[in-house]
Amino acid sequence: MEQEKVYNEEVKDREGSKGASGEPAGAESARANMADGGEATHDTMSEADAADKKASDKESAEAAKEEQKPDLEAEIAEWRDKYLRLQAEFDNYRKRTLREKMELVQTGGRDVLLALLPVRDDVQRAVEAMEKSDDIAALRAGVNLIAQKFTEALRQRGVTEIEAKGNEFDADLHEAVAKFAAGEENKGRVIDVVQTGYMLGDKVLRFAKVVVGE
Repeated sequence: MEQEKVYNEEVKDREGSKGASGEPAGAESARANMADGGEATHDTMSEADAADKKASDKESAEAAKEEQKPDLEAEIAEWRDKYLRLQAEFDNYRKRTLREKMELVQTGGRDVLLALLPVRDDVQRAVEAMEKSDDIAALRAGVNLIAQKFTEALRQRGVTEIEAKGNEFDADLHEAVAKFAAGEENKGRVIDVVQTGYMLGDKVLRFAKVVVGE
């Protein structure tokens, strides 16, 4: 009986040493430790992969930047060349415009002088005729022709006479040099012209000096 009792106690001890799953005591604990170790190992590997990927992306970005660098330098050189060309063209344009303006002034004066030279020739001939002839009527006709020719030469160059006598006084066209009592009907009007005024195009070349009624 004592032997049977000892045997039963040994069997119970062995059964108690098994876990709920029927495995020996400590097996479940070992498996749990292995699982925890596996998860830790997996997390460590994930962090290592992320670090490798980050380093790879950085290297790719640097490589792309190095590839773009020559293109950027070429673009800078192209824009510098365009700027220098534009600056040179503008300088040439400025010089050409200045030269054309100077030529225009000289040519304009030359044209006017060429137009007046025939009038000068007519005046010279009139002076010679006056020394040789006493025909007043012929001399008067000749002088009138010279005056008409001179007026036409001015008109062709855009110079026209300012109409003043009998018109209302206009400070933009006339310069009053005197006032004269001329009655109520002539008050504020030009009653005499002391010096003829002229327009060059639509601008006053010389103001007409006039006497104004009051």
